Amino acid sequence: MIGNYSDLENKIEYMNNFLSRESGKRDKILEQIKDISADLSTISKNVEVLEKVNILLQKTSEYAREQAKKQIEVIVSNCLQYIFDSNMEFIIEIEELYGKPNAEFYVITKEGKNIIKTKPELSRGGGVVDIISLALRISFLQVHKPLIQGPLILDEPAKHVSEDFIFNVADFLKRTSEMFGRQIIMVTHNNHLSSVSTNSYRVQLKGTESKVEKVTPN
Repeated sequence: MIGNYSDLENKIEYMNNFLSRESGKRDKILEQIKDISADLSTISKNVEVLEKVNILLQKTSEYAREQAKKQIEVIVSNCLQYIFDSNMEFIIEIEELYGKPNAEFYVITKEGKNIIKTKPELSRGGGVVDIISLALRISFLQVHKPLIQGPLILDEPAKHVSEDFIFNVADFLKRTSEMFGRQIIMVTHNNHLSSVSTNSYRVQLKGTESKVEKVTPN
């Protein structure tokens, strides 16, 4: 009986030690679960905040894009109307394409009750494309935040514009330079465009050398 009693005590002691070890493990696991739960709660709150920030950024981006779109449309439309003395309007249509915004340009002309909507390259020849390209460059510079400083450099900006409207182009460039306080440096073969410049230089090829001379206004 004594032996059996001693074995029982040993077993009880072993079980108590085992229970103590397992209780320690349990307490540690419970503490880890508590910490993980707190971390998950924090992560969940951060995700919620990030989702709200993402929505805010999307809305802000959409608003900024819409404002820039309107400004560009107004500048280009005014340019077309000023040069071609017509009721042409320039519009930009933006849609999602493969998850990214894609912009399409159109020219709208009103003929009585009819509204004609065409791509710039299909509207009254290349002259319209030249002017839209010119106006877009100007508008992009002016609506960019922060404002892009420096001169506007042009190379034959109205090479396809007919003589009927070239005087308007020259006047538009002069007024644009004055309005925005931006220097315009232009390369052109058109005497009407060069005549509105503050300083004009003629480059001529003589033999194998290019000679530059200042042109004195008449």
